[in-house]
Amino acid sequence: MASVFTKIINGEIPCYKIAETEDFFAFLDINPNAKGHTLCIPKKEVDKIFDLDEATYTGLMQFSRKVAIAIEQAIPCKRVGVSVIGLEVPHVHVHLIPLNTMEDARFISKETLTKEDFEATAKAIQSYL
Repeated sequence: MASVFTKIINGEIPCYKIAETEDFFAFLDINPNAKGHTLCIPKKEVDKIFDLDEATYTGLMQFSRKVAIAIEQAIPCKRVGVSVIGLEVPHVHVHLIPLNTMEDARFISKETLTKEDFEATAKAIQSYL
């Protein structure tokens, strides 16, 4: 059965898309730790990051780096943090989280954004890609 992320890639579930290549997809997390919290995923559905073949793993990191640089330019923050946990969805995903404090990386406090906030945030990040 397709993961929720595969359904997002296929357009079956809407998202706030940030970037897309032939092999990778980035979109805003709908339950973000901070404004601009973005998920980068391979289009290939693989559960665990270290189960990716080397080319896909390296490509995902390169793709995530480009997106992180755009986030840092678009969203006021001290840095963009990276986390790969992946227990909630069985599809590799890299969390890129704008950080101002260590609390922003803890997955406890969540930011509440409106549809308009998500749309504006996605456009702001896209403008730096």
